[in-house]
Amino acid sequence: MFNPPAIRKVFEGVASRQEMYALFNRHNQSPFDDDRLAGRRYVGEWFEITEDDHDHMFDILPPLFIRGDMFAMREFQGASVTSVFFALMIDDRFRWFHGYCDLADHGSPNRMRAEIIERESRPVRAMSAQEKLDHIWSTTGADSRAYADACFPADLRHRQIVLVYPAAQGKIWKLLDDLTDEEIAAKLPVQFRHLPETVAA
Repeated sequence: MFNPPAIRKVFEGVASRQEMYALFNRHNQSPFDDDRLAGRRYVGEWFEITEDDHDHMFDILPPLFIRGDMFAMREFQGASVTSVFFALMIDDRFRWFHGYCDLADHGSPNRMRAEIIERESRPVRAMSAQEKLDHIWSTTGADSRAYADACFPADLRHRQIVLVYPAAQGKIWKLLDDLTDEEIAAKLPVQFRHLPETVAA
């Protein structure tokens, strides 16, 4: 079974509208298994968006609910998993976020809100090892990322894979989780390569 990290940031920076929609679809190549159909592949993922996109999503459909600084979309990603949007005051300024919460767990939106505030209130900009991998997956084109199929051993199937280009081999598919530090650095944008690494909370 797919076991993602709990609540996690999957994109560094503020997503543009095009990037936001791409992030909504970051698992569109995943197999139509129970994890995808139940929304488990999405639960806990969050990223920052613009105020305009926050307001745009609010206007698309009447929200499922509005609670103070958050609202939920009426359309579900799978089972009881849906988009929740946040307008949060962090370090004396408003910022806007999107996350996937499982509404069958009534505390899920509040926990995500608390995690976002804690993560974004850190005094030094940094990325955890998992955040680096998630950012790489989020920004890699569909032709260079996939899910392991029958060409991989049975215990590795349905895990995320990306193309890498070892000098001696041309290009090969490699598990995202198995990227070396050098391969991670090569796939990250220049401005993120030398950020200090932090241990995820």
